[in-house]
Amino acid sequence: MTGVCGCCGALRPRYKRLVDNIFPEDPEDGLVKANMEKLTFYALSAPEKLDRIGAYLSERLSRDVARHRYGYVCIAMEALDQLLMACHCQSINLFVESFLKMVRKLLEADKPDLQILGTNSFVKFANIEEDTPSYHRSYDFFVSRFSEMCHSSFEDPDVRTKIRMAGIKGLQGVVRKTVNDELQANIWDPQHMDKIVPSLLFNLQQGEGTERSAAPRTALIG
Repeated sequence: MTGVCGCCGALRPRYKRLVDNIFPEDPEDGLVKANMEKLTFYALSAPEKLDRIGAYLSERLSRDVARHRYGYVCIAMEALDQLLMACHCQSINLFVESFLKMVRKLLEADKPDLQILGTNSFVKFANIEEDTPSYHRSYDFFVSRFSEMCHSSFEDPDVRTKIRMAGIKGLQGVVRKTVNDELQANIWDPQHMDKIVPSLLFNLQQGEGTERSAAPRTALIG
């Protein structure tokens, strides 16, 4: 039986084996860096495989989110981030689609930590200058979702603040990405600004309200 399993493993595509090897048995051990270097080298050497690597990582991450295996989710996103930073080639657009699909899945999750993880990955992506433009990519979902996060009403005030701050950073990332990409819809169009501006003003007003309410307490303490 072991021989059969070994044979099946050998028949798996190389890119899948390389992806599987970056995951440790215990997620607490984190990304297997030596194997991540091998995967990155392979992706750079065979850029035509990038879309398959992205799709397979996306598949694994979806499965781990569904099974609440959040340690492996973090490892998958770290791998996606590293590949995105390392690979600037004509095949990157197909990989980005898988990447954004995963970010979207995290942003749609109920768990605040996953929402913040997805936001942080999106912000890293927004800072990357791509070598090839994309004609079909849309950021409408991200404008809407980050705007919603800016208005978070999560019960725990500390978590609520973190979600709102992530929403602001996410909107900044969308603006940065779309302004730098001539092929994207104009971020200054009303359909986007009608969501972005109120979200930013809401948090400015919330911040001012917090400062005003804290002032009397400060005076009393003084």
